[in-house]
Amino acid sequence: MSVPILIVDDEAPIRRLLRTSLGTQGFEIFEAATAAEAETLLAREKPDIVLLDLGLPDKDGMDVVRALRAAGDRTPVIILSARGEERSKVEALDAGADDYVTKPFGIAELVARIRAALRHRVQEQGAEPVFDHDGLHVDLTRRLVTVEGREVKLSPKEFDILRQLVLHAGKVLTHRMLMREVWGAGGDVQYLRIYVRQLRHKLERDPERPSRILTETGIGYRLSA
Repeated sequence: MSVPILIVDDEAPIRRLLRTSLGTQGFEIFEAATAAEAETLLAREKPDIVLLDLGLPDKDGMDVVRALRAAGDRTPVIILSARGEERSKVEALDAGADDYVTKPFGIAELVARIRAALRHRVQEQGAEPVFDHDGLHVDLTRRLVTVEGREVKLSPKEFDILRQLVLHAGKVLTHRMLMREVWGAGGDVQYLRIYVRQLRHKLERDPERPSRILTETGIGYRLSA
């Protein structure tokens, strides 16, 4: 069964590239050039995922994300934008976007991000709370963590951080999101960095070149999935 995907971008060449490239990957493509068109298609076609440009002619894409989330719509949204500065990425992710890809982008990377966002949606809908990838096994129910078959003991805060990364595997979590979930309203981002460094020493093959807990510079962290 094909996966319906909505492309929202006012640049016809970008839509054409995505339509051709993603169509060969088994996606059913819907297109919108404005926020108004996107809102109509979202209500009518119920896509499984949205690729959204921020610079739309009638509304900023950031407002589209906020409106979706305010209405309780959890459809995964991946931002495709030429705005590459960290502030825009953090703002979009904090607003509720699932990922952020800067133009120009590679189709292979984009497809990987789409699949990660779809996997996360399935997890939210009730998949077993177990993560198993590349030698890292995390059972959230049993609070059991193993690396290459060897059990690893984590402190409560280390496990809380890992839990958030597992629940959102493949998705970028901003510093603010992690701090809010683990420490509540308070906390210092430096504490987060210290705990992530400790986690890497316990979970990574080479903590200096991590392949599991990845840094999105200036933004946050992503668990490789």
